[in-house]
Amino acid sequence: MMRSFYHYLLKFRDGKKDDPFVRFANSVYHDHSFPKSSADYDEISRYLEMNGDYLENMSIFDEVWERFLQEA
Repeated sequence: MMRSFYHYLLKFRDGKKDDPFVRFANSVYHDHSFPKSSADYDEISRYLEMNGDYLENMSIFDEVWERFLQEA
């Protein structure tokens, strides 16, 4: 079973504050409505488009998603 995107993203938490992946991970950690158990691109992407005002741009999500798929 594939682990959730949220659990993958947590590995970036608390790194260098100027890293966009770290800022994204820290923000998602504090977002209690984020779909934490999901590994579905469409579900997470829709959620971020509607609720991810903390995300600088969606390309950051896309880059982390590609890493997630490569390391799964």
